[in-house]
Amino acid sequence: MLRLPLPTALYQRLPSPARLIAPLDARIPLTVKKKLLEPRLNRMFAVALQEGDFELLEGRFLQLHITDPGIRLTLTLQQGRLCLSQRPGEAVIRGDWQAFLRLALRREDPDGLFFRRQLVIEGDTELGLGIKNLLDSLDWSLEQGLEGRLLQWLERLVASRSTVVV
Repeated sequence: MLRLPLPTALYQRLPSPARLIAPLDARIPLTVKKKLLEPRLNRMFAVALQEGDFELLEGRFLQLHITDPGIRLTLTLQQGRLCLSQRPGEAVIRGDWQAFLRLALRREDPDGLFFRRQLVIEGDTELGLGIKNLLDSLDWSLEQGLEGRLLQWLERLVASRSTVVV
């Protein structure tokens, strides 16, 4: 495999994956997002949900704010299932898409991302810290399945944005 550097002008014109997603997010209704995301979240955290680990989210609202594309998703727990909501979050975990990607793929632990302020908790810090500690304690990963492969591809794309593989 031969790697050739991209000319700087071409590299600067390549849109970031976040910029590609942002216009789509605003046009996708919540019902579609729920159908796409909720089953995956509940499957990914099935054991933790069954064991009651997410009880601190029952009737509470946690917003994930991915800053660079401007995506905001609010999660809650209803009848033992993670659900998306239109309500504002009592606690907000904010960061860029690369920090959330590293968290989702377990490339870095949540403590490291929060310590370096790549992820930030705002609002009800008790709820935010509870979720952060929960994520840190769970054995989960998006490595497997279609979602994992897509995220791994995205991670490789980001790492190789300055080169073209021939």
